[in-house]
Amino acid sequence: MKVLIIDDDKLVCASLKTIIQADPEIQVVGTGYGGREAIELFESRRPDILLMDIRMDTMTGLEAGEIILKEHPLAKLLFLTTFADNEYIIKALKIGAKGYLLKQNFESIIPALKAVFTGQRVFGEEIITKLPSLLQQDNKPDFALFDINDKEAEIIALVAEGLNNKEISAGLYLSEGTVRNYLSIILEKLRLRDRTQLAIFYFKHMR
Repeated sequence: MKVLIIDDDKLVCASLKTIIQADPEIQVVGTGYGGREAIELFESRRPDILLMDIRMDTMTGLEAGEIILKEHPLAKLLFLTTFADNEYIIKALKIGAKGYLLKQNFESIIPALKAVFTGQRVFGEEIITKLPSLLQQDNKPDFALFDINDKEAEIIALVAEGLNNKEISAGLYLSEGTVRNYLSIILEKLRLRDRTQLAIFYFKHMR
């Protein structure tokens, strides 16, 4: 696995490189210190995963990530930052980042890289706990391209709000078995693994 590290703190870059390269399965193919450099290095090094900070001078990681993902939609971008600001989380989800971790949880970096490499999305516990409150707004997701009907969309929204199957069944006057069946069909349609991924999907596709 090839990883490119971008952080405007050179000491942090060096530390991350040391931590990551301790795993024999991971090769750090470059380090950079800003958003524009991230774009240039991504083009020249073509890493499997771009591990990048958010707040950086001149061009932020979010701005650079959006440019990279527009040119390379399959790129795997994992944000590593000290900030859990709602606006940053929202933007990261909307541009298609594969993960969002806080630097304080440095022990989770290598497992997160490996999870992202295998196609999973990774969000730290602090981020996951914020999602239900972030979802409490009037915007509606656009599911037209995903063959999701109105009832399925309603269930997705309730899952994203943090409700369990019993609560959903009570709210929609359905049996728990019916709710489970709906969820199985929804996850299959969207090719998602679990409720967390479903909540993230919902949030990412909000208008």
